[in-house]
Amino acid sequence: MNTASIGRYLFQFNGNGYRGTRALPQYVRHGHNGSRHTSRRRQHPACSTKPDGPGAIAFNHLPTDTPIMTNAILHRAASRGHADHGWLKSHHTFSFGSYHDPSRMHFGALRVLNDDTVAPGMGFGTHPHENMEIISIPLEGELEHRDDMGNVAVIRHGDVQVMSAGTGIRHSEFNRDQKAVVKFLQIWLFPNKRNVEPRYDQVTLEMGGSRNRLQQILSPYPDEEGVWIHQDAWFHLGTLDAGFGTTYQRKRSANGVYAFVVKGGFTINDIALQERDGLGLVGTDLLNIAADTVGAELLLMDVPMQLT
Repeated sequence: MNTASIGRYLFQFNGNGYRGTRALPQYVRHGHNGSRHTSRRRQHPACSTKPDGPGAIAFNHLPTDTPIMTNAILHRAASRGHADHGWLKSHHTFSFGSYHDPSRMHFGALRVLNDDTVAPGMGFGTHPHENMEIISIPLEGELEHRDDMGNVAVIRHGDVQVMSAGTGIRHSEFNRDQKAVVKFLQIWLFPNKRNVEPRYDQVTLEMGGSRNRLQQILSPYPDEEGVWIHQDAWFHLGTLDAGFGTTYQRKRSANGVYAFVVKGGFTINDIALQERDGLGLVGTDLLNIAADTVGAELLLMDVPMQLT
């Protein structure tokens, strides 16, 4: 039986969809002297990501009647799922863990978009992933990663981390600061190749490279700017001055673009967005983007709307 890890669950594919079979992994507290204290979280009910039909991945996200446009879906920040585990506070744009909304399962190949805050000295214990492209974008603090391939690394604001889970990888991640929280975006994409050799990579972005421009941070190609993954997807980050405008051209006609406001406010194709709002556009080649506040930060995720 094929498996894929989504969120805090290990999912099994039975031909009708993925169903979760594993609970939230143990968390780990790291003490000043390097000691580790573990505790188990309670098990949450499973959820599934049954597609609408052969090849259908996310068109259930396209409403039949919307005051904006028929090829758009708007996710306001306050409408996201929320989980408070004490050591971990997380907002879920799509169904994840105990948060389950059948209308918010994924947007094309984009399966998970979590906005996580981890308490000082706390973190995720060692847990497995399979057949998923996992991207972490730190917003604040320092997140330490360890995996069974021997990688030990720390990511900070300005870094982008990627794991191609492939045939299977086990890793842990924790906040190495004993006084300050760590905040990061955790993003999961279905791959276009299954059972690849697991890999880990991270890059440090060019300082100021996203100032008043959309800086590419991810693509399908190893020789392009940013990290690369096993999927026809492109991510861009931009930090724009108030009143600054730019455009974004969709990379592939089969892709949709999901815009997530990291900070401040934007107007995209005449739709006003505030901090942590998300907007998915399908069938739209050109995005007209304007920053409405000082230092507004935007993440664009250009992803396939169907899996091959």
